[in-house]
Amino acid sequence: MSDFADLTRRALRDSGYSMSAAARAVSYDLAYLSRVLNGKQKPSAKLARALDTLVGAGGALSGVVLNPDDASRVARTAAKPSRLDSGTVKALASVLTAYRRLDDVVKPESVLPATLAQMNELTSILKEARGPHRNQLAEVASEFVQFGGWMLAQVRDDAQAVHLRGDALELADEIGNGMLAAQALNFKGYIARQQGHPQGIARWFTAAADTPGAHPAQRLGDILQAAAGWAELGETDHALRMVENAERLTDVAARVPPPDTAYWLTPEFNRLNLGLATLALGRYDQAADHLTAGLAGLPEDLQNAPWGWEHREALRQAVEAR
Repeated sequence: MSDFADLTRRALRDSGYSMSAAARAVSYDLAYLSRVLNGKQKPSAKLARALDTLVGAGGALSGVVLNPDDASRVARTAAKPSRLDSGTVKALASVLTAYRRLDDVVKPESVLPATLAQMNELTSILKEARGPHRNQLAEVASEFVQFGGWMLAQVRDDAQAVHLRGDALELADEIGNGMLAAQALNFKGYIARQQGHPQGIARWFTAAADTPGAHPAQRLGDILQAAAGWAELGETDHALRMVENAERLTDVAARVPPPDTAYWLTPEFNRLNLGLATLALGRYDQAADHLTAGLAGLPEDLQNAPWGWEHREALRQAVEAR
């Protein structure tokens, strides 16, 4: 309830709504809305959907509100983690999904505080969890820790982001989940790119691509991003060989749907990665074409996602340089 209140207050502020203006826009009593947005009363499902629509969150904002049964189940598990059940895991996974979708439509600064609060609660439960569902919970925890690191990386708290990526990698290895391990290494490469460290770009994306159990779409994207790092280091021939290797994976990756843990890894998204690689290789016409096609091919609700800034900036550089 408090997380919904915090997220909604921030989303309304980002959208330019005061509390009174929001109350008028959704036709709800201001006193009731005030209690909800101050965490003193749980929102009705109808109000949650109305506020979601108002800020253009596409259902993600209302998705963080659990139904009464799931909320009660999670509360019981938080009180006694040794009694973890599959319903609790599914409920927490649904909250993670909602947070991921929020990242596509809301400023990272507005999602970060609630994300870290949820992450800490989940990892606290995991420490005491027992039984046959613990590994399932560990998967959700690894994803949530990775997501927390991703949010920190977007606001350039790189040191804490790297720390969380390490924690997520340990959780992924503990349960033998190669896709989550590859994703954690991928995000280390992302941080290196934001810091302008081509050696780190080449190292971490190569490691992600070589991780046992990685999904073909992950390998494809990681190889392309590693190639960009090698190109920036002046290792043009090596970078070109990596691009060729990636192209051989394209058909395989397109035939296998991306995992839920990396839903964004569509063929269109990997056109963006190919654009980054060709830009680093100085092939500006190709880079502009790939980046333009990749951005245009994103789903409508991702067209203006905050994380897309670097691809739009890469397109600008490619167009100016060609």
